[in-house]
Amino acid sequence: MSYVTDYPAAIAENAANHFLQRLSVETDCADVWSAFQERDVDFVLLHVVGSPETFARRHIPGALHLPHREIAAQRMAEWPADTLFVVYCAGPHCNGADRAALKLAQLGRPVKIMIGGMTGWADEGFAFNDR
Repeated sequence: MSYVTDYPAAIAENAANHFLQRLSVETDCADVWSAFQERDVDFVLLHVVGSPETFARRHIPGALHLPHREIAAQRMAEWPADTLFVVYCAGPHCNGADRAALKLAQLGRPVKIMIGGMTGWADEGFAFNDR
């Protein structure tokens, strides 16, 4: 028996629930890129780390800069309550997107993390807004 089969696979219903749960809180770089390419953007993309200068130097096109430390009820009141926020940070080595997503969720806001962040975006070969 291999390490792969040391633990039996989940029954289909449990697996479906697990993956549905993940997809309800995550999206990926390709899906975000596609939404912008097709002009079908039904979310607000937030770059949630770094200084304004760092954001100005390089960020994902279409993103707004809102560091996770600045996420608060008063600031989020700028958007309708049902606005979906997609947050990203530098990449898998950064927990800024997790911090932002937690704050947004605690404020009752719909939120997803763009897995991979800027590292994933670069790995996909997508362009950045660079200064």
